Amino acid sequence: MMKQSMMKKLLAGVALACLGAAGPALAQDDYPNRPVRIVVPFSPGGAADIMSRVLAEKLGARLGQPVIVENKPGGGTMIASDYVARAAPDGYTLLMAASSLGIAPSIYAKVNYDPIKDFTPVTQVASVVHVLEVHPSVPAKNVGELIAYLKANPGKVSYGSVGTGSSTHLEAELFNSMAGVQMTHIPYKGSSPALNDLVAGRLQVMFDAWASSGPFVKDGKLRALAVTTTKPSASVPDLPTVAASGLPGYSAMPWLGLVAPAGTPQPVVDKLYQNLAQILQQPEVKTQFVGLGLDIIGSDPKTFAAFIRQDVTTWAKVARDSNIRLE
Repeated sequence: MMKQSMMKKLLAGVALACLGAAGPALAQDDYPNRPVRIVVPFSPGGAADIMSRVLAEKLGARLGQPVIVENKPGGGTMIASDYVARAAPDGYTLLMAASSLGIAPSIYAKVNYDPIKDFTPVTQVASVVHVLEVHPSVPAKNVGELIAYLKANPGKVSYGSVGTGSSTHLEAELFNSMAGVQMTHIPYKGSSPALNDLVAGRLQVMFDAWASSGPFVKDGKLRALAVTTTKPSASVPDLPTVAASGLPGYSAMPWLGLVAPAGTPQPVVDKLYQNLAQILQQPEVKTQFVGLGLDIIGSDPKTFAAFIRQDVTTWAKVARDSNIRLE
């Protein structure tokens, strides 16, 4: 009798354990059963916001649940990043991360998240097309000629950025280091005032997003020399890369990608990635991205994770070598 009682308890325990183990699996199979949020670390209306809304609408249709975009700008994107890092790892709160996710720990004295340990990569959605451009008064038609000009005029050339510690600042400092030149940095609060001074000739050089610089280049007010990425851009196919036109090995790719809090179940991550990969192949999505100055990537979670690790290492060295540090 005692043996039967013990056997019943044992079987009951096993059954409960099985139910406990099945609980998360069932929850993952049911994902999503309520709205999903994509937190965007920028104000409404910019390329990252518009892109996120395009993806949210299409992803929601495929998942059968609303996908809502929530803007949380400020703090160099750290407010949104910290918020998502602390969210429940259930796939219902996601971050449309930018390059600044990995840059911030290298330039800010206090960052409350680790870009590698606190997030689960889903997919690197796109690269933000950046170009190296000059005022027409600069007698350089390619990167090699620009480097020669800078070496012949040490300390006489200024470049603008959208702010200290921004991707455009770091791209230029990487260029300085690799080319063995020294342009003077002039930081601005955003792209528009920097471009105004570049067009007016108060600056000579700038690394900037094609989306904001393109109209000035097309009007002949600025001269674009190259794109910063390793490969030519689908958005600006007639421009060579910096590496191919005078500075071998140079590569800087500002990016946007979807990440989830660390610990998000792999089946949830896989489901998000597989749906997004198909969405990014749609012709109308490709057209919309080109219009926003974005080149589609759509890498898998493992590839994206490796990229983030490398990106963190690259910009940490640039920040350290250039003594870029913010409070």
